[in-house]
Amino acid sequence: MSADWPLKRISEVAQFLNNKRVPLKSLDREKRQGQYPYYGASGIVDHIDDFIFDGTYLLISEDGENLRTRNTPIAFKAHGKFWVNNHAHILGEKEEGILDYLEYYFSQLDLTPYITGAVQPKLNKANLDRIEIPVPPHHERLEINRVLNDLTDKIQLNHQINQTLEQMAQAIFKSWFVDFEPVKAKIAVLEAGGSAADAELAAMQAISGKDADLLAQMAAEKPEQYAELQATAALFPTAMHNSELGEIPEGWSVSALGDIAKIVKGKSYKSAELSNSATALVTLKSFNRGGGYRLDGLKEYTGKYKPEQEVSAGDLIISYTDVTQAADVIGKPAMVIGDARYEHLVISLDVAVVRPQDDSLKPYLYGLAKTDDFQFHTKSFTTGTTVLHLAKNAVPDYQFPLPTKNLTDAYASQVKPLFSLIDNQIQEGRSLEELRDALLPKLLSGELTLPEAENQLQDVANV
Repeated sequence: MSADWPLKRISEVAQFLNNKRVPLKSLDREKRQGQYPYYGASGIVDHIDDFIFDGTYLLISEDGENLRTRNTPIAFKAHGKFWVNNHAHILGEKEEGILDYLEYYFSQLDLTPYITGAVQPKLNKANLDRIEIPVPPHHERLEINRVLNDLTDKIQLNHQINQTLEQMAQAIFKSWFVDFEPVKAKIAVLEAGGSAADAELAAMQAISGKDADLLAQMAAEKPEQYAELQATAALFPTAMHNSELGEIPEGWSVSALGDIAKIVKGKSYKSAELSNSATALVTLKSFNRGGGYRLDGLKEYTGKYKPEQEVSAGDLIISYTDVTQAADVIGKPAMVIGDARYEHLVISLDVAVVRPQDDSLKPYLYGLAKTDDFQFHTKSFTTGTTVLHLAKNAVPDYQFPLPTKNLTDAYASQVKPLFSLIDNQIQEGRSLEELRDALLPKLLSGELTLPEAENQLQDVANV
């Protein structure tokens, strides 16, 4: 580290607030559900009806296997009003910019010498405060933070944009295939004595969110878009019929996932098989909390696997295991994104791939797997406490209303551009993370000057 920066302990630059933490048992939290985040060692584990902190603080994991595996950050900031249990140290700021600096410093620090416990890793307060940290002067510290924060903020913005795009795709799915809004709009008009043309117009309004005047304007100014919307509206039936799942649109059938798709579990592997390779495993870490794909979850793999366990861009995968305290990953779907670094991607034992007999169904099945009904179904097939497992038959046994092919194709054409934008944002985010991770140790060691780092950022901005 830079010889010009003094070594300091955390207690010299930040305030330990561990004495204010209050753990709550899960049964107590169930009775106190609310809007305020309840934090544990690796992030938010619940939401309750009160808070004990208000502001910006740095949390550092006190225990848990994540201290060794680092699947999620062990130092992360919490903002606003929230509650913290006794599994995370909590730090307040004594010096301006110190929390940002400490968060970046701990993201690349090897904690092995400070961790105790063979079965349950622990980083106690005494050992944490034993770490001597090179702390740059105030002005230099703020400049380092600014350079790294610019990259982090852009990464977070990309993530937020992706969340919005995912929500847009899911809103379309819910309207068409869960709430049956275009069908119900047609039925309401016909029951009121309207014509078939009136019913079609009502469905177009339900699909587009536009009123009659705006649709007339679209017809005049964008006739091709109007014709496409009209063709989509025509795909929805004008009646419902009874089924074992209740009323569903006429012409739709009830299907189980296993009837239209093959579900393949992934490969069990040994740690000795994880070394440099052109093949990588798609793992639990490949799932965002709540679903969606992460590029940083791959593990290079040298072992054998079955051809059916290999996946490629656009394949639908579902998590069959979970180690998060809030069960944020179990049963969640993701669409695989290609990675030019590897010739082969193979799913691990914790993951299953859903291969429909008709490839065009993938976008529809992804939307289906994100519904509350599917998530409730998989949760009912989940067992375990610390590690959650999904029963083998949970996914193939799931039943749902299957629309006509023309309608699922229309949905695919609507959402594929959104998924393409998501893929681009994820790829850009990875590039930004790689740049930040490359700059980070050099800036914190004094090896790279701030002007040099600024030049590298400018070079990226000009690409």
